[in-house]
Amino acid sequence: MSRYLRRLGVDRIALLAALLAPPAVAAVLLPFRSGLPNTSVALVLVVVVVAVAAAGHRLAGAVAALSAAVWFNFFFTRPYQRFTITSPADVQTVILLLIVGLAVSQLAARARRLRVVAITDADYLARIHDTAELAHSAKGRDTIVDHVAAQLTSLLGLRGCRFEYGILLGHPPRLEPDGGVVWGRRHWDVDRLGLPGTEVELRTFRNGRYYGRFMLDPTPGVVPPLQARLVAVTLADQVGTALDTAGSG
Repeated sequence: MSRYLRRLGVDRIALLAALLAPPAVAAVLLPFRSGLPNTSVALVLVVVVVAVAAAGHRLAGAVAALSAAVWFNFFFTRPYQRFTITSPADVQTVILLLIVGLAVSQLAARARRLRVVAITDADYLARIHDTAELAHSAKGRDTIVDHVAAQLTSLLGLRGCRFEYGILLGHPPRLEPDGGVVWGRRHWDVDRLGLPGTEVELRTFRNGRYYGRFMLDPTPGVVPPLQARLVAVTLADQVGTALDTAGSG
């Protein structure tokens, strides 16, 4: 019971931080507004979202992402100190800040035990940001799929990666949302053995609908860290979002 109460107290603090930390950090950055690119401000606020999600839970991360987008709009988009935006570029930046904030808050929640050090790596954040931006602007589904396949190949040190639309054949090893790998009923020790010596599937869903899977061809001897595997899952989630949007458009 005492452990539950402590966890409840931490979660309440995280929710409070989700509301207050983004405007506080935005206010600190405000004096540098004229010389600081809005994209840099957005990435700083993403780090705040990650820190809140890592300390709390998914709800805290989502609230922090929304708060970051709102206060970025208020302080850093024209007209300043108003909740309106006149520039299309600023509209896109706010939307991307919200999308990336939500994505990395999910990542942070999955990797809470690694704390913020593991999930604020600049390269990982850049991959997530670039993919979210492409998913928002891409006109063809193959564009985002090919981009993520290339990202996964680099991120996980693969020999190759391909995407299968709407196909579930066989029972290959599967990369799970928590970064682990399941092969049949067996949990594969990736940290000790690396990825299995056969293709590994990474499924793509959105709103409960299955869209397809990335088939990962591992390089023998390469052991991708848990952080990289969690980022891979997040990138696959963004593909699901893009495909869902394309299908409903």
